[in-house]
Amino acid sequence: MKRTLTDELIHWKSSKRRKPLVLQGVRQVGKTWLVKDFGQREYTDLATFNFEKTPALTELFKRSLKPAYLLETLSALHGRRIEAGNTLIFFDEIQFCPEALTALKYFCEETPEHHVICAGSLLGVTLAQAASFPVGKVNFLTLHPLNFREYVEASEEAGLDEIITGPLPLEHVPEVVSQRLEALYRRYLVTGGMPGVVAAWNATHDFTEVGREQEEILIAYERDFARHAPKNDLAKLRLIWESVPTQLAKENGKFVFGLLRAGARAREYENAMEWLKAAGLIHKVFRIEKPSVPLSAYRAPHFFKIFAADIGLLRCMARLDPASVLTHDRRFQEFKGAFAESFVLQELVSFLPDTPYYWSSGNMAEVDFVTDVGGKPIPVEVKAADNTYSRSLGVYREHFQPELSVKSSLAPLHYGDGLLKIPLYLLSRLPEYVRTLPALDGGKGTSGL
Repeated sequence: MKRTLTDELIHWKSSKRRKPLVLQGVRQVGKTWLVKDFGQREYTDLATFNFEKTPALTELFKRSLKPAYLLETLSALHGRRIEAGNTLIFFDEIQFCPEALTALKYFCEETPEHHVICAGSLLGVTLAQAASFPVGKVNFLTLHPLNFREYVEASEEAGLDEIITGPLPLEHVPEVVSQRLEALYRRYLVTGGMPGVVAAWNATHDFTEVGREQEEILIAYERDFARHAPKNDLAKLRLIWESVPTQLAKENGKFVFGLLRAGARAREYENAMEWLKAAGLIHKVFRIEKPSVPLSAYRAPHFFKIFAADIGLLRCMARLDPASVLTHDRRFQEFKGAFAESFVLQELVSFLPDTPYYWSSGNMAEVDFVTDVGGKPIPVEVKAADNTYSRSLGVYREHFQPELSVKSSLAPLHYGDGLLKIPLYLLSRLPEYVRTLPALDGGKGTSGL
């Protein structure tokens, strides 16, 4: 499967400011595969050291953190000399060796000519708890589940990848193509973007196999809870995790602690929620009171929504039958808005550096997402079908007069008067539209694309 993050890795390799790279991402999102594929394609040699499979490596780093000593010993373990610039050094499951994380500082300072990548499960949790992490001495990248663009490419549907990756569509997508993309979008709501699940579908075209793969991933997450989460937070963590589908299905989606148990208070659950966030299992989307850059300066810390990292796993957690999701039948009606929002969030976090926010004005209006694209706060309203009417976005536009606003639904592509109506299946191309649309040259808009 082609992953767009490979382009970022290639840029990292050639950068004059390259530092050891920390690759983050939820368990089973494909970090190990990505690094190995990158190493085999872009380097003469790949030296992989797995701290879970080889516990003796930890003792090596406890003896010394000097890169010269480590490189000599690691070369012996690898079976051939590690050469600067030609060998990619890959520390996998590095969370099992805090000393190796500390050693990244010295690789950066003393041997910057060596290319080092580290990854691991629950690495975000480890970094949050690390006592001596080399701040400023590493680069970071995050691998997310396959977004829809990657999903289309992986599906090998003839001709569809041209719409997703080729010249930017500037007029209505032909109906025969849009129908196929919409069908893929609905299937994506079922499978999601976890690589193992997508591979299971590609190999079998059997939703039963898809469900089995998703259940196995969820069981692995549950085991992580038991093995790695603080014992006093374990029950609270499970309550939060299991409540995600129900919380999202509410009318406004705002997370309500009282739904976990009667009398529950935010401060009781804060640590458990932050553990889930650090593990990459959830996204926390805060409300903003004013859409100005930087958006983070205007967030309301006590008002937020919680989204699962992968929409397919969300579907599995909600126990929704694939047929119900594919046909959007009455059983899916309660969840259709939440799933459309979850899809949009999963798209946005895959190509933007920061998690978006949402905006609301009391009980009068609410815009699903506000995100920073190219230094401009852009409101994004989400509709599950082809109905694009949105009173809330109208209130927002009247009040803040943004240069560009976005409605994403299954309605045809259209642009006019500073409003971009973009099909859900084209949302990954939003940054390209932001750079292209003439509205940003004066905010006057046009009558069509």
